[in-house]
Amino acid sequence: MEMKEFGLNDIVEMKKGHPCGANAWKIIRMGADVRIKCEGCQHSVMLPRMEFNKKMKKILIKSETE
Repeated sequence: MEMKEFGLNDIVEMKKGHPCGANAWKIIRMGADVRIKCEGCQHSVMLPRMEFNKKMKKILIKSETE
């Protein structure tokens, strides 16, 4: 499985959409766990990094801060 390059404040698309109808998530915390926040309803979810890697589909908007 290829490692995807993502960073803090990137907007990503997950394989499954959120029940609110949005499928854009902002990465707000990174570490052993990754916390993402729905761009539609602002609900946040924390996932283990391995699970996040499996469920992330692609990066929609790359953060400007590197």
